[in-house]
Amino acid sequence: MNKFSIILIFFFSSISFVNAETIRIFAGNQDAKTTIIVYESLTCSHCANFHKEVYPLLKREYIDTGLAKIEFRHFPLDVAAFNASKVAQCKNNSSTKLGLKILEALYSNQQAWAKGSSVEQMNENLEKFLKKEGFSFNFKECLNNKEIEDFILNDRIEGAKKFKINATPTIIINNKKFEKSLDYKNLKKSLEKLI
Repeated sequence: MNKFSIILIFFFSSISFVNAETIRIFAGNQDAKTTIIVYESLTCSHCANFHKEVYPLLKREYIDTGLAKIEFRHFPLDVAAFNASKVAQCKNNSSTKLGLKILEALYSNQQAWAKGSSVEQMNENLEKFLKKEGFSFNFKECLNNKEIEDFILNDRIEGAKKFKINATPTIIINNKKFEKSLDYKNLKKSLEKLI
């Protein structure tokens, strides 16, 4: 367990934050029978691969057809991922789904922003990247938003406590941890049993 994880768990292990105004980043029909939860970290290369290789197939076959919905939950593994999560979550709302668009941009171009020898340098790269991609908002305001910060930390704490998550991405299907090798074929087999 890295220093960042220990600090987060130490300070927030006994806290549960609920913010009715913060909208979870998701895709699909909210009333779908099957819920897929993905705990992920924005600097995780395996998470980026999931978004490039598995998510588009899930989206086409299950999410766009209304058979399932997918929720993206935050499990930042480092400060750069934590700050990127804050920005994506900060700009999420039910009408524009901007949070989902930001997530997709960050995962599809992870090498363009997830670099630097300090947190400040990574934040600069993140801000430049998002501006280049056409996202316009107050970057510093999002980074300093305490409610969003709490929401993200709560995702991480809940994932660790409820599902014993220790790596990303981790998939939860209808509140059960997906334990097989994470590829589309295995996910499809599990989903077909539920639909």
